[in-house]
Amino acid sequence: MAKVVILAEKPSQAKAYAEAFTIQEKTKTYIQLKADDTFPNGATITWGVGHLVELKEPHDYKPEWKKWKLDQLPIVPEQFLEKVAKGKWEQFQSVKKLFQQADIIVNAADVDREGSNIFYSILKLTGVKGKPIQRLWINSLEKDEVRKGFRQLQSNEKDLRLFDEAKARQISDWMVGINASRLFTLLLQKKGYGSYLTIGRVQSPTVYLIYQRHREIENFKPEPFYQIEGLFNAQAGTYKGLAEIKEKDKAKVKAVLDKHQLQEKETYKGIVERLDKKTKRIKSPNLHSLSTLQSVANRRWKYSPSQVLKTMQKLYEKRLVSYPRTDCNFITDSEFSYLVKNLKGYQQALNVSFTASSLKPSKRYVDSSKVQEHYAIIPTKSVPTEKKLSGLSREERNIYNEIMATTLAMFHKDYVYEETTIFTHVHDLPFKSTGKRDVDRGWKELFPKPVKSKQEKEADLPGVQKGEQVDAQLHIKESMTQPPKPYTEGQLINMMKTCGKLVDDEADVEILKEVEGLGTEATRSSIIETIKAQKYIEVKRNNVAITEKGIMLCEAIEGTLLSSPSMTAKWESYLKKIGSGDGSKQVFIMQTRQFIDKLIQETPDVIQQVNVRNTGEPEKRKWNEPIAQCPACENGSIVDRYKFYACSDYKKECTVTFPKKLAGKTLTQNMIKTLCEKKRTKVLKGFKGKKRFSTALVLDENYKITFDFAKKT
Repeated sequence: MAKVVILAEKPSQAKAYAEAFTIQEKTKTYIQLKADDTFPNGATITWGVGHLVELKEPHDYKPEWKKWKLDQLPIVPEQFLEKVAKGKWEQFQSVKKLFQQADIIVNAADVDREGSNIFYSILKLTGVKGKPIQRLWINSLEKDEVRKGFRQLQSNEKDLRLFDEAKARQISDWMVGINASRLFTLLLQKKGYGSYLTIGRVQSPTVYLIYQRHREIENFKPEPFYQIEGLFNAQAGTYKGLAEIKEKDKAKVKAVLDKHQLQEKETYKGIVERLDKKTKRIKSPNLHSLSTLQSVANRRWKYSPSQVLKTMQKLYEKRLVSYPRTDCNFITDSEFSYLVKNLKGYQQALNVSFTASSLKPSKRYVDSSKVQEHYAIIPTKSVPTEKKLSGLSREERNIYNEIMATTLAMFHKDYVYEETTIFTHVHDLPFKSTGKRDVDRGWKELFPKPVKSKQEKEADLPGVQKGEQVDAQLHIKESMTQPPKPYTEGQLINMMKTCGKLVDDEADVEILKEVEGLGTEATRSSIIETIKAQKYIEVKRNNVAITEKGIMLCEAIEGTLLSSPSMTAKWESYLKKIGSGDGSKQVFIMQTRQFIDKLIQETPDVIQQVNVRNTGEPEKRKWNEPIAQCPACENGSIVDRYKFYACSDYKKECTVTFPKKLAGKTLTQNMIKTLCEKKRTKVLKGFKGKKRFSTALVLDENYKITFDFAKKT
């Protein structure tokens, strides 16, 4: 009786798998399934909690690596080891025990390289070897898809290559992050910088691209330019037009008016010399990948990329949409087939009704050759009930409707509009006016109708006839050239994906095109969140601005490969080769080591040119730097001793110590300073007992910290 143990990436995923079968028993760390056709002897589903294991920190290898020192660089362990992530020991021990008892182990983590990494990293740390391993590879958590996937488990050959690819990426990112962050920080601290920088292989070039846009805006010099604008009054209404002249020199524009014996503010007779009408068609948009969905959601609702990914994950776990972290805009004939079957149900869910213009697959959307691991984001076979839809949050409903409308659009008619160009002559000076009129909204009916801007309303043209006379008033229109606009968060996703446009080397452009720029579909939103958290950028009203800290980082990395998307492109290109079996993890890690050695050698000269900026951060205290005078002995100072605060004469005669944590709340250096100097703090929130409470802290006569509940402010 073969014992099957299945590892899901997280509890919610395990729950979704289990619900496709009959559950025998649920525990804190695993779910037992009853025997059935798929698992004749039953099966056990357990889970990671995201990254259940992680790479060890530098101090886990050598205690002296805890302190940041230039003479310790490069920090490169002889062998990279892993440990159980903090707070996850119990779950790891349960997984280890189940793996030891298993006859067959199934990797059912997310179907991408990080899913492979999570599974094999856990397996390696358990020490379990020599057991058959199979791979679940599905794009939907619907019950029938889950059952089908478990009946058609794949070999782990491809999975092992993806693990090598992911591990090479993880180790190299660790090496760059640890060494470059310490290198740049310590060199800048020598120049007076009081805080820390974090450097990352993908995050740093991303910040640099934002910095480049900042410089373009900052260095932009607006210039005036002049045009001749006509306001025409026809029988059916008014419209505007421009003469085909655009000059920086106003005198040249004035000379054109003089040549045609025209003056501003006078009324003239014009004539509609020509009327061109063209009917144009626009096909429905491509199906969504994660990045296109993130861009649309940011433009329409100002959702951040990470907010979209979180919302998509919830919809995926509710079995309403297909796998969210896809970079593909195509589906196969199989998905198209079930979409056709459910067309009526989907229309009801979106509260729309139309007759499909075609039920045959189009290569614009359906192309198996373009689908690799995952197909485009589409609704699942599960058509939601009104009750299920009403239970969605506003974000979930908006995102779901967008996916549904984009999917249904491929069955709808083209959007058809008529483009009209009017050529109006005034004293033989031609003016051009362009406008458009909807003929058939087609697939656009499925989406909310956008509110027309003032400019769009002005572009609506009245119905005029060829040869018609119109009243014309002319003026010289003065405009200013406009600087580039800051990126929005949604545009950051596109910028990261298409940064090849900003690279000069043609070979690098091709590589960036192949690997789709910086990061991956699954990681771009977390990279943006990281650089926000590191205070390199800030987002105001959806516009991304670089901070003083971000500018200092970019000045420090300028000219190095850390500022270049090309380095990341070459890395991703080689990582893909590892995943396909054409590259070597060892070679990749060795090349990363060479890159770090070069960085250590060249960076000191680069940092000499960098201006240390006031980044607005509280300066980090150096180890053993005095916090306050000791309130007891008055000879020593209270210092941070890593696990507690104590007098600097602690090992001699003074016994004053303060804890780092009290009733579940971290005591900061500022709190300790206030207690030493004023003997009490203001009321502080966040203490934990049977329930959360607030209190002031008091330093009593024995130099012990006590609570003062009587103090109200």
